[in-house]
Amino acid sequence: MIETNGLTKKFVSYKKEEGFKGSVKSFFNRSPITKYAVKDFSFKVEKGEIKGLLGPNGAGKTTLMKMLTGIIVPSDGEVSIAGYKPWQRDKEFRKKIALVMGQKSQLWWDIPAMDSFKLLQKYYEIPDDMFKKKLGYMGELLDVTELFHIHVRKLSLGERMKLELMASLLHEPEVLFLDEPTIGLDLVAQENMRNFLKEYHAKNDLSIILTSHYMADVQALCKDLVLISKGQKAYDGPLKNLERILGDKKSVYFSFDKSIDSNEEFWTKLDCDFFDHNTSVELRVDKEELSQLSSAILSKYPVIDFHTEKLPIEKVMKKIMANPEILSNV
Repeated sequence: MIETNGLTKKFVSYKKEEGFKGSVKSFFNRSPITKYAVKDFSFKVEKGEIKGLLGPNGAGKTTLMKMLTGIIVPSDGEVSIAGYKPWQRDKEFRKKIALVMGQKSQLWWDIPAMDSFKLLQKYYEIPDDMFKKKLGYMGELLDVTELFHIHVRKLSLGERMKLELMASLLHEPEVLFLDEPTIGLDLVAQENMRNFLKEYHAKNDLSIILTSHYMADVQALCKDLVLISKGQKAYDGPLKNLERILGDKKSVYFSFDKSIDSNEEFWTKLDCDFFDHNTSVELRVDKEELSQLSSAILSKYPVIDFHTEKLPIEKVMKKIMANPEILSNV
């Protein structure tokens, strides 16, 4: 459904010295600066697959999404979406994709959502019976039917995002691009959005690419993901493999009844972070070392509480972004 091969996007700017002299000089001798937002990026997404696209700010995620949806033209390489070249903006191609961006709206702010839906119906040439069926199905599933005739500007962020998602799915796209769809939403609204996407995907088998800073989105929806770092692909594979990158580790939390000196040799040798004025600490520990280390801390320090948990995927991702070479072990 989606395939890229050597996809590249570079931007060229020119260095200019300060002042009037620098401006005059730049007319005759410009120094180009080339920056690769995406470089030699190749990956595939099969029909019905949900794939996460993750990376730090500035890694090239948004540029990649814009090339996949035809908003910008690649500098080099190839990309095919359902057999179409996105940047050609073919009419049939536009009917096969949808893009939801958490920070941008496709609903008109000063009119009710229903008016926007009807405009989209005409744009995508959606038959009346299909339009009514989709409105009823998604409105009930998202519990927003009563909001159709309220001006969009009077709705909460969570309500608007539900209607934005509806607007993107009215024409039954085969590929859905979700760029930070839950950004700014509270925990309940995020969970509702994920549940809707899981149920809709199960019934419609569309392909989805998801970018998000919330790992809960990725864990709930994606079995596979792609990591992008400095414009290049760093990993492409199952999400579960990332949880094994750092070995069989646990997060262990200790709380103390007084502040602890974090500069002691005992702590400086460990992978740990102190919190709350050094009255609590989190350690990342191999399973085999857990018992011995816990006993040492309990006997040496004034512990008032402690517990363990599986190393969260957020911490795995943070470690990967700080040390990309870790991925060579996957």
